[in-house]
Amino acid sequence: MINEISITKQLDHPNIIKIYEVYETEHSIYLIMDLITGGDLLQKLNKKEKYQINDIKKIMSLFLEILHYIHNIGIMHRDLKPENILLRSENDVFDIVIADFGLATKIENSSVLFHHCGTPGFIAPEVLNYSKSFPFYNEKCDIYSLGIIFYIL
Repeated sequence: MINEISITKQLDHPNIIKIYEVYETEHSIYLIMDLITGGDLLQKLNKKEKYQINDIKKIMSLFLEILHYIHNIGIMHRDLKPENILLRSENDVFDIVIADFGLATKIENSSVLFHHCGTPGFIAPEVLNYSKSFPFYNEKCDIYSLGIIFYIL
């Protein structure tokens, strides 16, 4: 949780969940965050909503812009999936917010060993193939996850 808070507080993009303040007591942590009322992309998809190709292009363009931003500042998300894509309001599928940076990490040191992480079905092959003989992967694992989301849309 602490890693997620420290990474999320570094991010300043309109399509990334914003943590404004953190209050900690002996038994709880309280986060003051953006108000998001539209649910997540998975809920939208479960309602059998169909998207037109031009809508999908616009949504994917937004995702790529967000990934470009976080990768340029040296962070990889590592758990992109429809549940982590939130809608600010129920009526606007283009006002999306990426959330849940709990598995996010810095890209800066590619010699650091990474472990398996992410959600089955959205994990890049290089993350699944992690071993002593292939111990590294990079931010491109987010692009793979985005490709799966594109396929679902």
